[in-house]
Amino acid sequence: MSNEQKILNLVGLATRARCAVFGEDQILKTIRNKEAKLVLLASDIGANTGKTLTDKSIYYGIPCRTFVEEAQLSQAVGKSRRVAVAITDAGFAKKMLSLLD
Repeated sequence: MSNEQKILNLVGLATRARCAVFGEDQILKTIRNKEAKLVLLASDIGANTGKTLTDKSIYYGIPCRTFVEEAQLSQAVGKSRRVAVAITDAGFAKKMLSLLD
């Protein structure tokens, strides 16, 4: 199993464990409150949304990575049209970062 698939499985687990936040406004809120431990962006995210989330993550010192396409991310979480996810659990975030880097 590839690292990409392992990460997608972890995103799915984090979603079911309620350790994942979706939607630009909600993600920004978790970043500002320093609840987000990792922000994952789809590679085909819109330019403005991607810049906003990336800039906020950098400002607050939260790791932000561009990952798979929207279709793969949406399938992993079981919802349609998901282009970004904030992981709020440190354990999930640490494991995902180790697989990404």
